Amino acid sequence: MNLNNKLWNLAKKVIPSGNNFLSKNPIRFNVKGWPIYFQKSKGCYVWDLNKRKYIDFTYMGVGTNILGYSNKKINSSVINSIKKGNMTTLNCPEEPMFAKSLLEPHKWAKMVKFSRTGAEANAIAIRIARAYNKKNKVIICGYHGWQDWYLSAKLLKKNHMDTHLFPNLNTSGVPKFLKGYTYSVKYNDIKTLRHILEKDKDISALIMEVERDVRPNINYLKQIRRLCDKFNTCLIFDECTTGFRENFGGLHLKYKINPDMAMFGKAIGNGFSITAVIGKKKIMNSSLKSFISSTFWSERVGFVAGLATLKEMKRISSWKIIKKNGKYIKEKLKKISIKNNLKIEFSSLDTLIRFKLTNTKIKNYNKFIMFEMLKRGYLANDVIYVSVAHTKKEIIKYLKNLEEVFSLLKKN
Repeated sequence: MNLNNKLWNLAKKVIPSGNNFLSKNPIRFNVKGWPIYFQKSKGCYVWDLNKRKYIDFTYMGVGTNILGYSNKKINSSVINSIKKGNMTTLNCPEEPMFAKSLLEPHKWAKMVKFSRTGAEANAIAIRIARAYNKKNKVIICGYHGWQDWYLSAKLLKKNHMDTHLFPNLNTSGVPKFLKGYTYSVKYNDIKTLRHILEKDKDISALIMEVERDVRPNINYLKQIRRLCDKFNTCLIFDECTTGFRENFGGLHLKYKINPDMAMFGKAIGNGFSITAVIGKKKIMNSSLKSFISSTFWSERVGFVAGLATLKEMKRISSWKIIKKNGKYIKEKLKKISIKNNLKIEFSSLDTLIRFKLTNTKIKNYNKFIMFEMLKRGYLANDVIYVSVAHTKKEIIKYLKNLEEVFSLLKKN
């Protein structure tokens, strides 16, 4: 009996869409044999409910486990804290301690607000920006969650957000009166951004990803900073995906462009729920003019995991390890592609690899890769969130198996 499928049939009856996270929904993968559920994990290995073992060379918890699944040091810190209690009437001491740790590499920022999800962190930053400059509208450039303020950009044009990671997002339930409150601009398009800021004087914030699939033009980032200063618009960098991957801190440190606020999530808790908004003191203090609060934002485990994660990252220089391995994977994939007469294109980040095959006759080649790699014991497709658990030995094995699949693509 396939326990994964049995449980999924139950899930579809009791949970709308079957689960609560789009990126993990098996319908999105649409590959025969996709395991759906896990019973345990360790390093870069995952075991499904049927006790089959897989090597994860794709999402690694959708970017949440740079230090590998079930990291011993992080888990030990969390378990020890749980034994002492997780939620009480009083605050946990790890909250200000973690705030201090997050601010250390970001000298431009002086204060922190915590939450538990990326969408929450984005919403907090937008609320603070509006409280600060008393403006209402927002410009987006990237993927920033599921909430009304974000999805309302699609009310202007149906394809208005198709370049921001997930095309064709549904806006049912988003109030129509929000039309015109959120604009969307493409990455590196300074002309459109300037036009909006000059035309509409009610722009509170520009929220954007520093980098994901497209490498930023440094002059573009510099112009953005100048425009936001000129029009009293808060510049917010959403680093929930990019933070602590390419360097120790936000990716913006690499480009030496400081925002007014920045968000971090995913990697900073290594699989435990914790996100943060950091920012300039005069802006962050504007949160006191509004009501921004939630019970489980004070939960202890997230702060404990965060402290242990940043400590371990710094100890082993995790960003250097995954960047080196990511470059190696890209180089070898390029050689394998050339060998099999396949043209390959990569996204800009070495630590979050996305590749595209441009000349294969198989339209859904990523599904083909998933299916064939599943047979070989891998969770794999055209995306790789590199982690320190991806050792050189595992990488070589993965590339060998992927070369076999690329050979099949060539023949088909």
